This record gives sequence, C-alpha cells and structure tokens, in this order.
Amino acid sequence: MKKLSSRANFGGKQVRTALLLAAGTGSRLAPLTDKMPKCLVPVNEVSILERLLDALRSYNFNKLVIVVGHQGDSIRDFLGTKAYGMEIVYISSPVYKTTNNIYSLWLARKAIEEPFLLIESDLVFDPEMLGSLLLPDRIAVSRLQPWMNGTTVTINNQQVNAFQKNVQHPDNSHYKTVNIYSLSSQTWQQVRKRLDYHISNNMVNGYYETVFADMVRERRLSFKPVYFDADRWYEIDTRADLLAAGLVCKRYEPSFARLPGRELNDQVDPAFLQAAIRLPAVGRNKRVTRCPPNKNVPISVMSTLPPIVSQPI
Repeated sequence: MKKLSSRANFGGKQVRTALLLAAGTGSRLAPLTDKMPKCLVPVNEVSILERLLDALRSYNFNKLVIVVGHQGDSIRDFLGTKAYGMEIVYISSPVYKTTNNIYSLWLARKAIEEPFLLIESDLVFDPEMLGSLLLPDRIAVSRLQPWMNGTTVTINNQQVNAFQKNVQHPDNSHYKTVNIYSLSSQTWQQVRKRLDYHISNNMVNGYYETVFADMVRERRLSFKPVYFDADRWYEIDTRADLLAAGLVCKRYEPSFARLPGRELNDQVDPAFLQAAIRLPAVGRNKRVTRCPPNKNVPISVMSTLPPIVSQPI
C-alpha cells in the first residue's frame, strides 16, 4: 500500500488533531467488552484503535485527544502518552454509564482550540478515504445500504441541509452519517456554546448530532460531504458487526505498523475471542437511549452480514 502522506498535500491547512470518543461500555459486544474497551476489540487480529492510529499516522496527525470511561486504564496502558508520533491526551468521563456522546464531546471543550477531526471509536474504514476530510467543516457520508440505520443527512449543492433520525422510508437523497467530522476553530466555538446549553440543562444522555442538526437547520453550521464507499467502512456495535467488519477490512487490508509489544495476545486470548464472536448476536439498533441489550432475542450472525458487492457512490 502506498504511503498516504505522500498524497495528502493541503498547503499547511490540514487538520492535525483528532478527537476520539471512547467512553462507552460497548455492551452489545459483551462479553468481549467485559474485558476491554470497544476500541481495543480486534478486527482480523488488529484492534479498532490501532487501525485508527495507523490511518492518522499516514496523514501526519500530531495530537490525539481521547475521552475514556469504561476500561479507560486499558487504553492508557496500551498507548501511553505518545504513539505513532502523536501526543496522546486523555480526558476521563466519571459518568460514562449514564451519559452519552454529547457529554463526551462537551468534556473535550477545554482540551482543543484548534481545528480537529471528530471520530467515534467503533469504526473501521479504508484510510485512503480519510484524505478529503482533512480540511475543516467536512462530514463523512455513505450511500445507504440495507444493514445501515441511524442518523442520515440530505445534501443540496454539495452542502448538508438537514439531519434526520431513523427515517422510515429513506430514498436516494438520504445518506448515512459515518460519524467522522472535521471542525474548524470557528465552528468548534459555536458548537461548544450549544453543548454548554445542553449540559447545563441536564441533557446529558443525548447525541451531539442533535446539536449539529439544530445548527444546520438554523444555517449556523455548514458541512461539506465527503463520500465514503459503502463497502469500505463499517460501524461495529454487535458481534455480527464484528464479523462483517472483518470482511470489509479484507478488501483494503494494509500492512500495519504495529505498536511494539501490543499484539493481540496481550489484550485477549484468541480462543476467547473466537468463542465470543460465535455467541448469538444482539440486533442492531443505532442511537438509542443507553440500556442493557435484550439478550433473549438472538439473531443469526450470518443473516446480518452485508454482501460482498461494491456499491459506487
């Protein structure tokens, strides 16, 4: 695979700070996440976190801020204060069990002043698609596929004009949000004010997309879409997703610069991993209020896997 940094020339304007939200319990991936945070769960023997760091390294990021909660010490032990040439800054959420990602984003309000890439800790994607997100005020979107649900956006004149939640009958005008955004310093200042309002009014169990949606509707926020190929990224919430993500990653699998001494065996017994993946999978239900998954309704793992078919944008 070519070095991506050789193709990422933005005249010094490239976003070089990333914010990773990794505080959640990942309960739908239990029992894997009983032993580790979701971002350290391996996909094809490489953790989600290492895949992300390898992509950021390829584009010369120099700072990574991580909001941790569940099993946060495991992430600290894994990365330390510097990895892949990046300074690592940690923010701890003491109430991660009862709050959601709007609170995690709010916690980072004092740690970042510069433009940054906002990304969630349950994504795998082909790093080559990241390049166009490295200018501020971009949003990664994807053509909707049968296995996708959750937040969507509509686009007009290459600008996002609305966010939607769980659209019942989406059409070709709706795109799935990938949960990767780049924010300029000016946009971040405005977003922080909205986050302050939500948190001060105890709206801590919602999602930051609510803030983005309100600001887009009021024309106070403008995102330019960056199109991710539907067959080159995956969001991991369940064990079925983990298997599907493994198939997706095989399509672009790069050669990773592994962190010394952080191989899979240091994090989880491979036999345990394989046994856990084969347990009945919990169904996908994106962006819902935090609650334990209903494990009394098993769903076939194989029935939720996406087909290996390229869907061009």
